[in-house]
Amino acid sequence: MTTLFAPQTLAESDWLEQVERHEQRLRPRLDPHQERAARGEKHPVWDFLFSYYGFRPAWLRQWHPGPDVVLLGVEARRFLRWSQYHHTDEGVSLDLNRIPEKRRAFAAWLHGFLESVEQRPAFFGCHGLHEWAMVYRQSPEQVRHTAWPLRLSAEEIAAQVERGPLACTHYDAFRFFTPPASPLNRHTLTREGVTSFEQRGCLHANMDLYKWACKLAPYTPSELLAECFELACDIRAVDMRASPYDLQELGFAPIQIEKPEGRFEYERHQRAFASRSLPLRARLKALCVRLAPN
Repeated sequence: MTTLFAPQTLAESDWLEQVERHEQRLRPRLDPHQERAARGEKHPVWDFLFSYYGFRPAWLRQWHPGPDVVLLGVEARRFLRWSQYHHTDEGVSLDLNRIPEKRRAFAAWLHGFLESVEQRPAFFGCHGLHEWAMVYRQSPEQVRHTAWPLRLSAEEIAAQVERGPLACTHYDAFRFFTPPASPLNRHTLTREGVTSFEQRGCLHANMDLYKWACKLAPYTPSELLAECFELACDIRAVDMRASPYDLQELGFAPIQIEKPEGRFEYERHQRAFASRSLPLRARLKALCVRLAPN
């Protein structure tokens, strides 16, 4: 299996240019978040990408070349503040010989997990009801985003959930279902059983490519990390547009999955995200192989 990581040497001017391109690529998404955070202002859509995944904007802004890249020039010494880098006669690069065994084991597990997700048939019949199941039969003060109204009444939301089908395959969504909603799901999901259910038609499974890219940092090439982040942003927007919350004031037009045309639109997005995820998942698998070749 090819690892997609051909050895290369970058002149100082070349990699500094990549650093600048990476910063400019991310600024439109990161600057507004950091400005809101400085004001203590919450956002029901975008905050999730930083609170749930826990990868700080400053870490995301930091450019890393990925394996088998030698950086030339005096400025390359800045990377030596990370223990994963070393200086050789050629220049500065990631030292793959010093990867802790625990991280190699994780990379090996992740490769198998991503492989299982890719091989399992994609399912597009959940209709995005997970966010609805998270508010099902809750009192108003229990709803997660209390600052934002719901588009439908509590009874209309309950009727939609009960009409179903609830067919969530993603444990980290399922675990936030309300107690009355959990038994309505087609599958009983557990943390231990994630490999048996995850599939690439799921918005959250594809959003989580960003999580896996973060967990492999700083070995993850920043171009791949940025692409996974951008995919996660686009998925999150659709995820919340299909939710029962009314977020039109923030510019998020609802996808009305309570109607046939809304379900069709949601599935169209699912299929597009599933296609976008394929090359990213392949590159993450290749990175896992490079970090844990045995």
